[in-house]
Amino acid sequence: MDLITSPDGTPIAVWRSGEGSRLLLVHGATADHSTTWRFVQPEFERRFTVYTMDRRGRGRSGDTLPYDLRREAEDIAAVVDAIGAPVDVLGHSYGALCALEAALLASGVRRLVLYEGVPLRGEDGFRPGIIDHLDELIAAGKVEEALVAMYRDLVEMSSGEIDIMKSNADAWAVRLRNVQTMPREARVEQSYRFTPERFVDMKAPALLLVGGDSPQRELENAQAVAAGLHNSTVVVLPGQQHVAMYTAPELFVRVVEDFLTA
Repeated sequence: MDLITSPDGTPIAVWRSGEGSRLLLVHGATADHSTTWRFVQPEFERRFTVYTMDRRGRGRSGDTLPYDLRREAEDIAAVVDAIGAPVDVLGHSYGALCALEAALLASGVRRLVLYEGVPLRGEDGFRPGIIDHLDELIAAGKVEEALVAMYRDLVEMSSGEIDIMKSNADAWAVRLRNVQTMPREARVEQSYRFTPERFVDMKAPALLLVGGDSPQRELENAQAVAAGLHNSTVVVLPGQQHVAMYTAPELFVRVVEDFLTA
């Protein structure tokens, strides 16, 4: 493990494994470096030098307030700069939004893979009062109820997907410890609007992944975002939803590797 210092002084923990071209994996909400990628990382390590990170506010990384998406982007950009160009970046869920924003700051990003995380208009995915409800559950100590509510009511994951998430006790325990980071990230995503003019100078090709059984808004978001980026492609993962890394790891690895090695 290495600690990379972000521009605001926050230490960001990064792990390295495997051998080959450089691939940075950026996890989503409530996860850390050990949870999201556990089924696919061993396969990636066969072809890539894999870097995994704990995003700020969890695991071995630090945290500095006030929270802002810009700080998350600076964290990833600092890691990319420390690794050395070129670096491919794969982000899942909220981590995909952070990765896209980081690509505006780090010149060393070669290619981007973004899996269901970049909203065209963030407010479209939030029903009124849902974030306040999460805050209330967390304040009452109902952290598991809050976590399930986030997956069910915001991400719209199926009960089967949530059960898969729960099935690994260690990974679920990590997510429960990180529940307090959910509301601040949800508020950022709710206020986010994708504006293509901000990305006109971003040259890194992007692959936007969508589960074939995910809510229709995920495909609509991916298609609209891809249309606003240079050299971008949308791929639908048939029969999958938000966590194909768990439910179809071989398919996930193959699609990502095909894009990164083309």
